[in-house]
Amino acid sequence: MPRWKPDAAERLQAAALDLFDEQGFERTTIAEIAQRAGLTQRTFFNHFTDKREVLFILSAELQQRIVQEIATCDDTTPPLDTVVRALEAVAETVLEQRRTVTARRHAVVTANPELHERELSKNAALTTAIATELHTRGHPRQTAFLAAGAAMLAQQAAFHQWTTPGETRTLSHLLTEAVHSLSTTVSNPATRKSHQR
Repeated sequence: MPRWKPDAAERLQAAALDLFDEQGFERTTIAEIAQRAGLTQRTFFNHFTDKREVLFILSAELQQRIVQEIATCDDTTPPLDTVVRALEAVAETVLEQRRTVTARRHAVVTANPELHERELSKNAALTTAIATELHTRGHPRQTAFLAAGAAMLAQQAAFHQWTTPGETRTLSHLLTEAVHSLSTTVSNPATRKSHQR
C-alpha cells in the first residue's frame, strides 16, 4: 500500500465523501477512509486530526485568502463592497472549480447536527476575522462588524442556492444577487414600517 502521494489529501477527501454518502458520517471509520483511498491510516493523520477535518480542509485557507483580498482592496471602497469583492474573488479562484465536491460536502455537513454546529462556528470565526481586518483598515468597529455580518449573510444565502441540485449559476453571480436582495430588503420603506409597529 503506498505511503505517500502528492494528492493524498484530495484522495482521502474523495474517499471519505464516497463513504459518507454510502453509509453515513457516523458509521464511517478512519481505517475505512484510508483503505478506500489506497493509503495508510498514518498518511491520514499526516493530513487530518480526525474525520471531521476532512470536511473542513479548506476553512483556514479560505479565511486567509478572504482576509488577504480585503487587505489589498482600495481604501476608498465602502466596507460592505470590500468584503463582497473579496468573497467573489475567492469564490471564482477557489470554490468554483471545486463545486461538485463542495456541494457533496455541504450535504454531509447539513445532515449532521454536530458538523453543522462546527460549520456555524467556522462561519462566526470568519465573520470576526473579516470585521477585524476592516477595523484594522480604519473603519469604526461597529461599521466593520455590520459589514462583515451582512456580507456573510449574503454569502450563506448564495452558497445555499449554489449547492442546490440543478443550479448552474456561479457562486459569484448568486452572491451579487443576494447582496442586491439584502440591500432592497433593508432599504424597503414597507419593511422598516412593519418593524416599527
